[in-house]
Amino acid sequence: MGEKQVAEFQERQGMEVKVQVACVQDDVQSCQDKHEEDITESSPFDFVIKRFQGKGSSPGKRKEQPSAIRKFFRGFDFGKSEGKDRREIKEPEINHSEADDQSEKQDLSVEDGLSHLISAAESPSGEQRFIQFMQKLGKEPNSKNLDVNNCALSAADVTELASLLPFLPDLEEISLSWNGCVGGNLKALTVHLHHVNLLKVLRLNNCRLTAEDVTSLGEAFEIVSQLEELDLSWNSNIGGKLSLLTKKLQKGCKLKLLKITDCNLTAKDGESLAEILSVIPSLEVLDLSINKHIGCSMKVIAQDLKNVPGLKELNLHMCGLKQDSLQGLDTALQHLAELRKLDISCNKETGGGFKDSTAHLASLKNLEVLDLHQCCVTEEDMTVLSQVIPLLSSLQELNLSSNKNVGVSSDPLLGRLRFLPKLKSVAISNCGLGEQSFSSLAEAALHLPELEILDLSWNKCVGGNLKLLLGALKHATEIQVLRLSSCNLVAEDLALLTLLTQDGHLARLRKLDLSYNNNISDEGWVTFCQGLAVFKELSELDVSLRPSSRRGCGTWFSELLAALTKLPALAELGLQRWVLSESQRKRLESFNQDNKRNIRFDC
Repeated sequence: MGEKQVAEFQERQGMEVKVQVACVQDDVQSCQDKHEEDITESSPFDFVIKRFQGKGSSPGKRKEQPSAIRKFFRGFDFGKSEGKDRREIKEPEINHSEADDQSEKQDLSVEDGLSHLISAAESPSGEQRFIQFMQKLGKEPNSKNLDVNNCALSAADVTELASLLPFLPDLEEISLSWNGCVGGNLKALTVHLHHVNLLKVLRLNNCRLTAEDVTSLGEAFEIVSQLEELDLSWNSNIGGKLSLLTKKLQKGCKLKLLKITDCNLTAKDGESLAEILSVIPSLEVLDLSINKHIGCSMKVIAQDLKNVPGLKELNLHMCGLKQDSLQGLDTALQHLAELRKLDISCNKETGGGFKDSTAHLASLKNLEVLDLHQCCVTEEDMTVLSQVIPLLSSLQELNLSSNKNVGVSSDPLLGRLRFLPKLKSVAISNCGLGEQSFSSLAEAALHLPELEILDLSWNKCVGGNLKLLLGALKHATEIQVLRLSSCNLVAEDLALLTLLTQDGHLARLRKLDLSYNNNISDEGWVTFCQGLAVFKELSELDVSLRPSSRRGCGTWFSELLAALTKLPALAELGLQRWVLSESQRKRLESFNQDNKRNIRFDC
């Protein structure tokens, strides 16, 4: 709910409380006035008053005076009981020697009760407390989505939050990520999860969870039967203790997403995970990335992947996979016809294993994302992959970066990318491309009309040969990201880019990376900056120099500032290691204020 709705709600609640208290006070006054004349009339509340009377009061006698509370209770007309008028009920005898002291005690006791009732009426409701709690954290209250990510919660906050769960019966998502104090205190929350039995999403990234937390979370699985997404990423203490969680999972669990990124998982954890795949048949996303020791149990996990035939995403980035891991994984792929994303990147020891482990990869007709970057693929691997990858007819994203044999393979893959017309992203940075392989890529790119992202960084052959790519860039009307960092570009290459823009191409470009191209002359930068204004959608531009170099800005700096005023979408400009004169620095520092902009200059 918005701030205006919250304010209106609180105001309405406050008015209701004031009306209730006023009504109680009016009733008391009315009762007193009504019975000033008839204090001897019996009341059904006299037995309550008598309970407060003690024995042994001082014997002093005096005429009993009716208390305000007695008058209040006698003020209620309860009608007839069992056919008799209440006036016919005899009033119990009262020891007048004790009446005065007892009357005062009665007044205090009952008045205290009345005060308690009024105080309760004035205290905030559960919903009000939830609104106040969220406002304290600077968050928008939402009865279905409890998002307190990165709010520096204290242990007391976690306890208070747990006490609010009974007032949130419609809650479907809880996000507590990046709150270190959740660790060691999670049980305070999990014992109340039965109040939110519609819960579907639970995110606990980087919460410093302990073994006790993992245990309590496992016990909660029996309560939150509707849970579909569980994210425990970046909790290193889970390593070696995953079984405390998995052994509590029951057959028929509805879990669809399980993320355990960078949790220091062990080979034993991998075995525990494999055992529970049979009880979570609805699993669609499994992310085990950055767990370097789980590769030892990958063969066991792969054997049980057949139990999750609906799996759509499998992330094994940096999991310590080896060649034999690939063999087991390839066997499992025949059962994963629905797989959309496969990431086995940054597993350097898989190099040389692809040649014998791609038999079932080609069967993944629904695969849209394949990430093999930094896998140390060999020339033999590339020969096999060149046959398999072009068969992935649904492929939209391909990342082969940091595999230097991609560019020198005797049977290059790049020329065959033409058979993948749905490709939107191609990343081939640092692949040791030669002029021939670059030419093959450029020719294939002519047949990729949906291309949005092209990363050719760290391929030196691009410098001076960007003209080979001109035809592809003309046809790639959807291109939004172009990365040419450290490509040995020269002034001629920048002139060609400028020419393209003048002809109306690259109109949708949003990110352009030209960093680490130290060979571009000042004249080249002047020409580029003069044509820069046509990139109306450009949001990020990087022209930084290499870390080992420094160079003074020439006359192109003025051209750059002039172009920036005509780039309404630009939000970030990289200028690292360019040396600015004092006057240039002042102009840069005042640019945002003078032009009412908010560009982040990374100098």
